[in-house]
Amino acid sequence: MKIGIIGLGKMGGNITRRLIRAGHEVVAWDPVIEAVTAVGNEGAQVASSVEDMVSKLAAPRAVWVMVPSGQPTEETLNKLAQLLTAGDTVIDGGNSNYKDSMRRAGKLAQKGIALLDTGTSGGVWGLNEGYCLMVGGTSEAFKALEPIFQALAPSQEHGYAHVGASGAGHFVKMVHNGIEYGLMQAYAEGFELMKAKDDFGLDMAQIAELWRYGSVVRSWLLDLGAAALKDNPELDNLASWVADSGEGRWTVTEAVDLGVPLPVITLALQSRFRSRQEQPFSGKLLAALRQQFGGHAVREAKP
Repeated sequence: MKIGIIGLGKMGGNITRRLIRAGHEVVAWDPVIEAVTAVGNEGAQVASSVEDMVSKLAAPRAVWVMVPSGQPTEETLNKLAQLLTAGDTVIDGGNSNYKDSMRRAGKLAQKGIALLDTGTSGGVWGLNEGYCLMVGGTSEAFKALEPIFQALAPSQEHGYAHVGASGAGHFVKMVHNGIEYGLMQAYAEGFELMKAKDDFGLDMAQIAELWRYGSVVRSWLLDLGAAALKDNPELDNLASWVADSGEGRWTVTEAVDLGVPLPVITLALQSRFRSRQEQPFSGKLLAALRQQFGGHAVREAKP
């Protein structure tokens, strides 16, 4: 099966490589020439533009879009809407908001073009381990492109599924990432507590490795944590600063809209916000209040 790929960053590039390894023909384009050249050297047919990529595909065409969510995805899909024709399919493998995916699917459907919103999990390890693919859209479009999803998944039987109508794929991926926030926060807090217990002189790398086998808290995230601690037990090359890419916020907002309590995921998101603050104002006000009512000692801010 021949497929077009737009966006050759880490994920998009590795998706391209995995499809080539599985024997699929790929026509690839990215505004970064070096990225296009790299996958071209590995067997992809390269395109000089989106228009050129579409021209190299035979109808019914399939184009996988792997660009940042928001305006870049919007602009790319709008462009494809002008170039593709009825019977073609667009796969959005990025982390788009599911509401945007529902709107975009409706807009493309007016032209007879299908949109498969495909939550893609696997990170930089997906090239060799395979990706978990959560697909929303029509069952007809999914069935037609199932060989693509089978090639990207860990196996032909596991790791991919058509989870529902348009928007469902990105909704499930949103919740997946919210859960990821909570799991990561729990590991981080547990290891911080153990590290603070000076009496025992616990070895964080040893314990992470220990828990990987037989423990009820073993997981791929723990495997990655063990690898990080083995390389640098003190993590002294890292700042305590954690970004959030948006899905955690969307998950919490959805929970508020539906009246569903998500205390763990919400607090994990708030912890990421806190990690990016230096001398937060709330902490200063807490100190000021204690000083005002009890005359408690405070520390002067360093210039």
